[in-house]
Amino acid sequence: MSIRIKITSEMQQIARELNIMLPPLNDDLPLQNTGLDSLGFALLVARLEDEIGRDPFTNSDDEFEFPLTIGDFVGAYESVQA
Repeated sequence: MSIRIKITSEMQQIARELNIMLPPLNDDLPLQNTGLDSLGFALLVARLEDEIGRDPFTNSDDEFEFPLTIGDFVGAYESVQA
């Protein structure tokens, strides 16, 4: 399963668990407009780390920029070595 599919599948699962209606998930959608709150994103990052072994947010690289859109979020995970 691709990272993109895994991320969107986990987002949908978390939204169901938290009873949140997600808009259509596309690369240009700002993360703040997904409907997920900080708890939702914390769950997402923790689950992704458990399932795919990656957490781009623990990177100590000074050039790291926090993702603003779904596409940025997926790209952050795709750019980290497993």
